[in-house]
Parts: sequence; structure tokens; C-alpha cells
Amino acid sequence: MEFTAKQIAEFIQGRVEGDENAAVHTFAKIEEGVPGAISFLSNPKYTHYIYETQSSIVLVNEDVELEKPVSATLIRVKNAYESVAKLLQLYESMKPKKTGIDPTASVSSKATIGKDVYIGAFAVIGDGATIGDGTQIYPHTVIGDGVAIGAGCLLYPNITVYQGCKIGNNVTIHAGSVIGADGFGFAPNTEGYEKIPQIGIVVIEDNVEIGANTCIDRSTMGQTIIRKGVKLDNLIQVAHNCEVGENTVMSAQVGMAGSTKIGAWCMVGGQAGFSGHIQIADKTFVGAQSGVIKNTKGNGEALIGSPAVDPKLFFKARAIDAKLPDMYKQIAALQKEIDAIKEKMGAEL
Repeated sequence: MEFTAKQIAEFIQGRVEGDENAAVHTFAKIEEGVPGAISFLSNPKYTHYIYETQSSIVLVNEDVELEKPVSATLIRVKNAYESVAKLLQLYESMKPKKTGIDPTASVSSKATIGKDVYIGAFAVIGDGATIGDGTQIYPHTVIGDGVAIGAGCLLYPNITVYQGCKIGNNVTIHAGSVIGADGFGFAPNTEGYEKIPQIGIVVIEDNVEIGANTCIDRSTMGQTIIRKGVKLDNLIQVAHNCEVGENTVMSAQVGMAGSTKIGAWCMVGGQAGFSGHIQIADKTFVGAQSGVIKNTKGNGEALIGSPAVDPKLFFKARAIDAKLPDMYKQIAALQKEIDAIKEKMGAEL
């Protein structure tokens, strides 16, 4: 399906510079542009590509100033990155959705399946499970007994949702993720460790996206909760009884110990870690590889390092680190001088 520059500009409320009838049918990175493709420019580092790209249309910010003419038709918008995201969402929504139950799938007679649901080959739907309208469950995914999944969800292959967990509407879970495995609960005794049964569940609210191979453990009692709008990257570990607040985003390999509570609209960099039983305020920014071991002070705080501290303090300390070898030499030299003075004074006495 093709769209013209005029049609695209109307959809994203942009302004056309060039041929408003220029048509596109696919997307391409600006450095890999081809005729019939639409690209975007939002990072100034890529500006030089706009003069040589073969893409038919390029989205650019309103304030971008070009040094020479370009062959592509431009569409100026307030935010090129947000605009291309809207177009990609439109493109994705136009793809035909699979429906129907594959004959090799195992669907319990006690399960409730909504309208226009897709259940792929060798998927398993347990007793008492509920699958909402329009939800797609790809091959080899296992939905345990009593699981409730809302409408419009997308569960990719090889996902396991353990018994009793609840998933809201419009939730996307990528391949290999595990929802509701036992939390890491063991009590030490004289012979080793005794397992503490994990009898709670995981609750995932609406409009959440969970990356591949991410694990969200069921609670010891009560609920592990992922609030609405949360976006989790690949390979994230959310331990038992944790809570992730609304619209919080986390990059890959973040780890949360048990009973950590993270507020709304937080941003967490890759490989950051959180100690158990702490509370992170709303709109906290946590840098990559940070280790957060205590409650944060308040909304809007930024943290980096391990243990995590204010970025200004962190970078001051790192600047001193580079000087430590020279400082060590200076201290050793001073110590020699002091020892020599002491020896001389002792001889004189």
C-alpha cells in the first residue's frame, strides 16, 4: 500500500517541502534509503545523510536548517522521532492479524476463548484460563490453569504464564519470557535451605510491553504488580512482591530484588540493580549499571554508580580516580621524607 507525502503530512500534522505527490510504500534508515521509502532525521549526527539519501520522503524537525538542496521530499514536524513512531504504529496496525486455533494446540474444554483469537501450533491453554477477544498466542506458548488474559494481547512463541496470573488488555510479551515462576524464597535450616511456597500471583495491567526472556516472579503472598503502560526490555528480572509503577521504562538486564517498589514514570538504564525492600520515588532516573541500595529522596532524582549517588558526586569521584596512581606515588615519597626526618631527629637526640 502506498501513501503520498500529502497524506502522510495530514496524518502527522506536518508541512511538505517538495513534491506532495511523492509516494512511499516502505521504511528505511536514512543512510540506507531507497526510492519508495520514507526515512527520518532526528539525530544531528546523521544530518549529512540527508544530502545523499535515496529515500523518497524524509521526516525532519521544524528547526532543522539545511546547507544545500536535497532530492528527497521533506515533511517538517515538531518531533521527527515521535512522528515516525506514529507511522510505524499505523503500518503495524494494517497488517492482517492471525485468527483461529491450530489443530495441534491443546485447549482445555474448561477454558474460555474470546472472539477472533489466534492460538498457534502446540500452544497449551489450561483449565479455567480466560483469553480475551482478539488476543494472539503464538506457537509453543503455555498458559497455565486459571490465567486471565485480556483483549488485544500479543504473546509471542515459547512464553510461559504460570497458574493464576492476570494480564490486562493490549499487553505484548516477547518470546521466551516467564510470568509467574516461583519467587526466590528459601529459609535456612541446619540441613540447608527449606523452600517457602510462593502462593501469590503476577498482575500485569493494560498497555504493558515485556521484552524477550524477561522473568517476573510470582509473589510469596499477594501480588507482584506491573502497572499500566510499563515498558520492560529484554532479560529483566522482577522478583517476588515487587511493584513497577505506571509508565516506567527499563533497559535490558535490570534486576530487582524482592519487595522493591518503583514509582511511576521512572527511567532505568541497562544492568541497573535494586536491593530488596526499598522504595524508588516517581520520575527517578537511574543510570546504567547503577546499584540502588536504599530509598530515594524524592521525585525527579537522578542516580548513577554503585552504590548509586548523585551524578555530580559520581563524576567528581571518577575524576579523582584517574589521579590515584600519581597521588599514591606522592604519598609514598612524602612517607619516605617523614621517615628520614624521624630517623635524623632520633639520631640527634
